[in-house]
Amino acid sequence: MPFFKRPSAAALGWGSGAAGFVILLLLPLGFLLYRMIQPAGDNWAHIQEYLLLGYTIDTLTLAVIVGILSIALGTTLAWLVSAYSFPFRNTLKWALLMPLAIPPYIGGYAYHGMLNYTGFVQRTLRNTFDIEVSQRYFDIMNIPGAVFIFTIFLYPYVYAITRAFFARQATTLIENARVLGSGPVRTFFRIVLPVSRAAIVGGVTLVMLEVLNDYGLVSYFGVQTFSTAIFQTWYALDDLDSAIRLAGILMGLVLVFLVLEKVFRGRRQYSYSSAKVSPLKPRELEGWKKWSTLGFCGTVLLLGFILPMVQLLYWGMLTYEAVFSAQFVSLVRNSTLAAGISSLLVVVFAVIVANFTRIVPGWLSTITARFTVLGYSIPGAVIAVGVLSFFIYMEQRLQFFYAFTGISSGLVLSTSLVMLIFAYVIRFMAVGYNSIESGFEKVGRRYSEASRTLGMGWLQTFFKVDLPMIRAAVFSGFILVFVDILKELPLTLILRPFNFETLATTAYRYASDERIQETAVPSLAIILVSGAAMYIFHIFIEKEPN
Repeated sequence: MPFFKRPSAAALGWGSGAAGFVILLLLPLGFLLYRMIQPAGDNWAHIQEYLLLGYTIDTLTLAVIVGILSIALGTTLAWLVSAYSFPFRNTLKWALLMPLAIPPYIGGYAYHGMLNYTGFVQRTLRNTFDIEVSQRYFDIMNIPGAVFIFTIFLYPYVYAITRAFFARQATTLIENARVLGSGPVRTFFRIVLPVSRAAIVGGVTLVMLEVLNDYGLVSYFGVQTFSTAIFQTWYALDDLDSAIRLAGILMGLVLVFLVLEKVFRGRRQYSYSSAKVSPLKPRELEGWKKWSTLGFCGTVLLLGFILPMVQLLYWGMLTYEAVFSAQFVSLVRNSTLAAGISSLLVVVFAVIVANFTRIVPGWLSTITARFTVLGYSIPGAVIAVGVLSFFIYMEQRLQFFYAFTGISSGLVLSTSLVMLIFAYVIRFMAVGYNSIESGFEKVGRRYSEASRTLGMGWLQTFFKVDLPMIRAAVFSGFILVFVDILKELPLTLILRPFNFETLATTAYRYASDERIQETAVPSLAIILVSGAAMYIFHIFIEKEPN
C-alpha cells in the first residue's frame, strides 16, 4: 500500500513521541558518562588500589558460576520434562517455574533462617537426633551460599526458554539419532544442545544480568560485588563521584556479557526443512529411571519453592500480629501505587515505540527499538546513580523557576515519587515493549491497511482497530512489569522519597536489623500479590477470543 511507503503526519507523530522517549531515557546515562570523566577524589584512588580487584573478582565469580550451574540445571530439567514421561510430569512442567516468584534476597533470608543455629535444621538435629554439628557446615553467608541461592531461584529463566524451544523441536533429528544407535546422553549432548544453543544463551544471559543487578542478597550475605560497593561508597563514604565510577565499570561488565552473548549464539541457525513438524513426543520411562527422574525434579522444586515457602509461612504465623498493622497496609498501598503508575507509563511508551517501528520501518525505527530495550540490561544501581545525578543537576538549573513560583524547597523532583517512577520506566521498559511488540507482530498490518483504505486516519485506526486487537499483549506487558517492579530492591532503596517504604525495602530493613522472622509477612505479600497478578492475567487470557 502506498501510504506505508510515505507515512502521514500522524505516523510521523508516533515517531516524534518514540524519539522523545528514547532521548529522555538516554539523558541519565549520558550524564553518568559525563560525570565519569570529571576529576576523581581521594577515595577513588584508595578504591582503585585496595578494593577494585576484589569487587571485580567476586562479581565475575558469582555471575559466571551461577550462569554455568543455571545452564546445567535449567537445560536438564527442560529436557527431562519435554522428552520423557514420568509420574506428575504435567504438574512439574509448570511447578518448576515457581521459584521465579521468590526474589533471591527473600530466598536467602529463608535459607539462612532454616540453617542457622536456631533454625529448623540444626534444632531438629540437636533435639530429635541428639546430633551436634559444627556451624561451619551450615554457613551459607558466603560466595558458595550466594551461588546456591541464585542458581536455585533463577534457573527458571533457562528452564522456561529452553523448554519452549524443545516443545517446538521436531522429532526427526532425535529419531534419526536413535536409529543410528545414539544413546540418550549422547543424543542430548550431540544433537539437542547444539540446536538449542541460542535459547540457552538467551536464558543464561537473563540469569547473569539478574546476578549483576542484585543488591539484597549479596548485601545480606556480605559478598563484596559492585552493587554493594556502589551503596557503601555512596552512603558510608558520601562520595557520589566514586559511586558513579563504580557504576560505569559495572556497566562495562554488562556490555562485555552482552557482546559474549552474541559471540556464543553464533551465526549458525537451525530451521525445519519441512513444513510438517511433529511435536516432541515424550518417551515413557520405566523402573528406577522413572523414579530417579521424578526424585530429581521433585528435589529441585522442594529446594527452590516448597522449603522457603514453608519457612516463610511459619515465620508469618509467629510475627503477623506484630507486623500486620495500618502501617503494613500503607506498605502495600505504596508498593502497588508505584508499580501501578510505572507499569501504566511503561505500557503507554511501549505502545508508542512499538507502533512507530511497525508503521515506519527502517534504520531509525530499528535504532529506536534497540535503545528502548537497553534499560533492562543495565543494573538497577547503575540506573539509580545516573537518574539521581541527572535530577540533582536539573534541580540546580531550576532554582530560578522555584524562586519565581514561590516554591520554598530547592529539592522538589529529587525528593518526590517522580524520580523513582522515572527510573522504573527506564529499567523495565524492555519487559513491556517485548510483550506489546509480539502482539503487533501477531496481528500484522492487514487490518490497519484495510482501515486506512476505508478512509480512517492513523490515530483513529489505532484506537478502533489496533488497540482492541492487542489488548491481551498490552495487559500482559502491564502485569509483567508490575510484578518486576514489586520485587525491585536496588532502585527503590536509592531513589525512594523520604518515609516512603515498600514491601521490598521493609523486608530488607528487617533482615538488616537481624529481625529475620519479621521479613516473612512483607515477603509473603510480595509473592502473593505477584501470584494474584499472574492469576488475573491467566483468567484474562483464558477469556480472550482466539
